[in-house]
Amino acid sequence: MFNAILLNKNEDGTTDARLTQLDDAQLPADGDVTVRIDYSTINYKDGLAITGKSPVVRKWPMVPGIDGAGEVIASSHPDWKAGDAFVLNGWGVGEVHMGCLAQRARLKGEWLIPRPAGMSAKTAMAIGTAGYTAMLSAMALQEHGVTKDSGEILVTGASGGVGSVAIAILSGWGYRVVASTGKLAETDYLKSLGAADVIDRTELSAAGKPLQKERWAGVVDAVGSHTLVNALAQTRYGGVVTACGLAQGMDLPGSMAPFILRGVRLLGIDSVMAPKARRIAAWQRLATDLDAAKLDAITHEITLADALSKARDIIEGKVRGRLVVNVNA
Repeated sequence: MFNAILLNKNEDGTTDARLTQLDDAQLPADGDVTVRIDYSTINYKDGLAITGKSPVVRKWPMVPGIDGAGEVIASSHPDWKAGDAFVLNGWGVGEVHMGCLAQRARLKGEWLIPRPAGMSAKTAMAIGTAGYTAMLSAMALQEHGVTKDSGEILVTGASGGVGSVAIAILSGWGYRVVASTGKLAETDYLKSLGAADVIDRTELSAAGKPLQKERWAGVVDAVGSHTLVNALAQTRYGGVVTACGLAQGMDLPGSMAPFILRGVRLLGIDSVMAPKARRIAAWQRLATDLDAAKLDAITHEITLADALSKARDIIEGKVRGRLVVNVNA
């Protein structure tokens, strides 16, 4: 038997989430690698699944947890053997396949990547999907020609997981980063991560003009809706905007003006189904380029039991940085 958070759908459509015990017979039969989970995380998507605030879960019952790190227990997949250290992000785990907010999981070997040498399971989950997505976003800016001399980089949703790690990465690379947040009380925290300036999210969150004063050479947006539209409207000629989140909304209530009059490029960042080679490249750069001290400042460790209440906190915007779940505590 092992501990796990289990989600069931009630007759009225609400979600029942509880800490319980499962056995190996309840793990998915379509996995070819059985793993011990040492650490997981609570991401925004996990918060939606546990609280039932959005129809994230599409198969019931479900163990949530889109991220996991630990060691292989048994494998019939040729790339994995007992004792191998792994990282998992995405692939529908925690949505249509039982996830990693548990002490054990059965996964598909093709979904796993080797944990970078010297990186602990806790560190991997302190990074998690949020940090991995931040790295994919930062890499996209670089690959599309945005250099540290191009101008300021805007990071929205700055006090969240993606935003916090993006600030740490980009400032470490020498970029001048401006953080947008609804939590101005976190200004000192954001500057400790490397933000050169902090602005109130209300400057971006309401409807604005199709074209505004040019400011940003690049943008990492985790918010969407009007915030993303305003960021586009303020991006300099030829600038690059990456979009990876929808905390404000999934809509894009803007115009074509930034694209056809300023040549602004909007890049979608998908972490869920990204190819394996791209994942490995991102994780290798996280292992070498992310300041460990800044990561410690971002991270809060909790237990599986804590995860139930913290899921609601993350949806309500009450969480700063990253929540790391020690599933054995």
